[in-house]
Amino acid sequence: MSEKKLPIGHGQMLELASQLPTPFYLYDEKAMIEHARSFKRLFAWAPGFCNYYAIKACPNPTILKLLAQEGFGADCSSLPELLLAKACGITGKKIMFTSNDTPPEEFKAAYDLGAIINLDDITHMEALQQAVGTTPDTICFRYNPGPDRTGNAIIGNPVEAKYGVTTAQIIDCYRIMKEKGVKHFGLHTMVASNELDGSYIVETARMLFDLAIRIHKEAGVRIEFIDMGGGIGIPYRPDQEAMDLAKVSNDMHELYESMIVPAGLDPLQIVFECGRVITGPYGYLVSKVLHVTKKYKDYVGLDASMANLMRPALYGSYHHITVVGKDTMPCDHTYDVTGSLCENNDKFAIDRKLPEVQKGDIVVIHDAGAHGHSMGFNYNGKLRCAEYLLKRDGSVVMIRRAQTYDDYVQTLRFEGAEVEV
Repeated sequence: MSEKKLPIGHGQMLELASQLPTPFYLYDEKAMIEHARSFKRLFAWAPGFCNYYAIKACPNPTILKLLAQEGFGADCSSLPELLLAKACGITGKKIMFTSNDTPPEEFKAAYDLGAIINLDDITHMEALQQAVGTTPDTICFRYNPGPDRTGNAIIGNPVEAKYGVTTAQIIDCYRIMKEKGVKHFGLHTMVASNELDGSYIVETARMLFDLAIRIHKEAGVRIEFIDMGGGIGIPYRPDQEAMDLAKVSNDMHELYESMIVPAGLDPLQIVFECGRVITGPYGYLVSKVLHVTKKYKDYVGLDASMANLMRPALYGSYHHITVVGKDTMPCDHTYDVTGSLCENNDKFAIDRKLPEVQKGDIVVIHDAGAHGHSMGFNYNGKLRCAEYLLKRDGSVVMIRRAQTYDDYVQTLRFEGAEVEV
């Protein structure tokens, strides 16, 4: 079971929500850093282990710097993410640049930063060379196993995926880049998202270890690092169990000893690019109840909307909801919990059992520390909310201010854009 607790007491949360404009995001620094350190310790056996934090999960420089201090790198997929990494002091081989349909200027920026460039397609070899005018000394390829592997429900079937080099192409990719003078090679895949079954991660390691051995034999290329991708999920539902990362690590270690060492490929660096499991459980969306209405169903209307957290509307995802100060009350009322967008799928929960909710109540939406604020948008002119960090000493500091109307019209060019409302 996954216990859903607030990062501070209910009384403290009510006080905080009375001081700060809702909705807002709150991140728990202490819990996040403790988990990041635990993740590193579990894989300490792996040569050169590093987690390249997926910036797309929570692109806030304060959080990126905290993770960089723990030795984390950055997984980037765009020019702004590369620039964020650089601004946080993450450069060189601490950046993994994994993109698709990549513009030449982004290849050039990644190259100039000394990042590891992870190519998504066989045609990208030429595109990269044209963009940077040379061939980098280190190259990685993203592998798509196609029918040899099934993806999970979120990421989909590899055969249908737009990502990665096929099994028929992968050996030629390494041969060609070796001939072009590349000295160092990596191998990457990403075949799962938000997966809780640890065996899926272990089987991914087996697949990559086996392919690294094959590449060595058939292309004469020694793979120096394996990028396991991300995909490690978190238990969004209280009845779910977190992935047993200790068992995953032990099983991967056994595979390493039985496959990589006998093949003469030791040491082989092992890296991940996890985002969700690092920060996801330690972010909270705090919102106020604006209306409680009765139509054909009972509705709780919040001042947050899917513009603040779109996962439930986009994926039908579950996020646990706590009504602050009513934790001892029975969950004997059934509500749809909604936002105010002009879209009927703007719902955080459908038929959710909660204590009786009243106008003015504060609710906390859990597990919003990854793919939460970062996936926000401005539909209906909704403005992006602020982000705060609950520091280890118990203080709360703003790490992103709320968006204003001036921000919203900043890029527009029209008469009257300067009008304040």
